[in-house]
Amino acid sequence: MFPMGRSHGRRARWWLAAAAFLVLAAGPACRKQEQGGTAVVRGKALAPLADAYLYAYREGMDLRGPAFATSEASGPEGDFSLALPPGKYLFVLRKRAEGESIGPVATGDWRSEVIGPITVRGGEEITRDIVAPRKVGETKGLPALNKLPAQTGISGRVFDSDGKPVQGARIQAYQHSQMSERPKYVSEGSGVDGSYSLFFPEGGTYYIAARNKFGGPPKIGELYGRYDDGTIEPSAVYVKDGEILKDVNITMHKIW
Repeated sequence: MFPMGRSHGRRARWWLAAAAFLVLAAGPACRKQEQGGTAVVRGKALAPLADAYLYAYREGMDLRGPAFATSEASGPEGDFSLALPPGKYLFVLRKRAEGESIGPVATGDWRSEVIGPITVRGGEEITRDIVAPRKVGETKGLPALNKLPAQTGISGRVFDSDGKPVQGARIQAYQHSQMSERPKYVSEGSGVDGSYSLFFPEGGTYYIAARNKFGGPPKIGELYGRYDDGTIEPSAVYVKDGEILKDVNITMHKIW
């Protein structure tokens, strides 16, 4: 009986030791799994405050192209937050005067220096306050605000769905009916009475839209309208050289 007891005791101690080893071996793996979640990068846009976006790029990505992830617009006090999977990132804070989250940064917009690379680990929180100076100099990548001689173009008024004039709408001219490319020409904002003028260097066929913002596809809450001349599809506008085509009126609707 005694030898069997000693053998049983040795087996019991062996199993206890093996169990302890398994717990210790599993510990780091468990901790690693816990650290594999998302991280949060948060902070304040010190200048400008509101409506700035934080863009995160993986190492090697083109900083002029689409970002890996983009935060929501910063709040009235400049607060922003962006959740990211673990990795190494470069960050840029941008604010466009038109309020868009995509598109080129033009003169008058705000852009920070490139920050990073910063290694982001799962489960951690990184806090960073950022200053984004205002860009000065040449406007790149934007259609010029139309200030050509008033010889060839269109004019009209912009209204909302209630028939009231819309102030500040920009008329955009496209060369394709899909109107998915960047506009070829862009007007100044419409006047208090909704009136606008848009001039071209030469006559041609154009497709016309009105927006209260610029850049990217129209978003929820934005006013948007196309010149359709009573048709479902956008109607082409034919402009002759030396002609100012009048009464190209557009009704804008809020996107929902």
